[in-house]
Amino acid sequence: MTQPILQFGTGRFLQAHVDLFVSQAQARGEALGGITVVQTTDSPQSSARLAALASGRGYRVEIQGQMNGERVLETVHVDSVREGLNASRDWARVMEAIATDVQVIISNTADRGYALNDSDSAALLSDAAAVPRSFPAKLLVLLHHRWRLIPDAALSLYPCELVSRNGDTLRDLVLDLAQAWGTHAQFQAYVREHCVWVNSLVDRIVSAPIEPAGAVAEPFALWAIERRERMVLPCTHAAIVLTDTLARHERLKLMLLNLGHSFLAERWIVDGRAADETVFQAMSDAALRAELEAVWGDEVLPVFEAEGEGEHARAYLVGLRDRLLNPFLAHRLADIAKDHREKKRRRIAPVIARAIEMNMALQQRRLRSALSSNAEESSA
Repeated sequence: MTQPILQFGTGRFLQAHVDLFVSQAQARGEALGGITVVQTTDSPQSSARLAALASGRGYRVEIQGQMNGERVLETVHVDSVREGLNASRDWARVMEAIATDVQVIISNTADRGYALNDSDSAALLSDAAAVPRSFPAKLLVLLHHRWRLIPDAALSLYPCELVSRNGDTLRDLVLDLAQAWGTHAQFQAYVREHCVWVNSLVDRIVSAPIEPAGAVAEPFALWAIERRERMVLPCTHAAIVLTDTLARHERLKLMLLNLGHSFLAERWIVDGRAADETVFQAMSDAALRAELEAVWGDEVLPVFEAEGEGEHARAYLVGLRDRLLNPFLAHRLADIAKDHREKKRRRIAPVIARAIEMNMALQQRRLRSALSSNAEESSA
């Protein structure tokens, strides 16, 4: 049986976020239905995870931390994933799925997931056996196949990658590729106007996997979704917030939580700190905590104040400190430090650029030093 939700990405974040939401909503009769997950990377670990997800037995998510001043220790069984496919081995079945009852596509393809591959070409549109290499090319081929067979069916796409205006960004990537491949104008109109590309922001610290499937996560969870006409939601859930001010949610998370994480990772690399150090341990170091507080207070909050968002930023920081001081989560700085340069470009550079744009007299010494350094994860 084809599931109405097609998901690209099998990692622990989606397991403890979207997949968990859909599972809980299903129990209330408030979800579209089950999920088919598609694995786009090949490794023994990811293959074992896919096999566990494809079994249909479900998996557990351990929720650990504090919420509203109360300790939360909860085990949640997630059973929304009903089918698991490997893009390399099962591409024909992925093509079959998109041509049937799929109403929603979800993705979380990590920091480099939008990168194109020169080996992908227009020949993929006519060779059903060939598997595109990049995620945008995979999506283009699938959408083209669906357009040819059921062009009037509703389809909403929810990229969950931590990219500003991720729906618009992914749509433009796919459209540029469609134009480069010389696709029909009617198909390009289908991609641009019929498909609903939804900008959203995901926020939950998922600190560790449970093998072969499952995860450990904090109690806090948010999926802020920008309202779009005709969009079909995968489910309803208390953690899903429909908003007309997505940019505010994005700025708070990017410039406070994500920036804070990358600043701690920078210090972890440059200072040669313990290989297995966690965010909680780093935050418990008085000197390092003071440095991060100075970054927030002296180099980031003034930018929010200048934009009239100071009150929202200070309120967000109150909850954020509790999240980073969660003693139950082993959120390793080594994990945060992966793709460190790219993360700094996304998380730190916009704060500096915004201060310059507003002609603010901010030195932002710590942020500028972190951004300009050549520190890499492998140097730790």
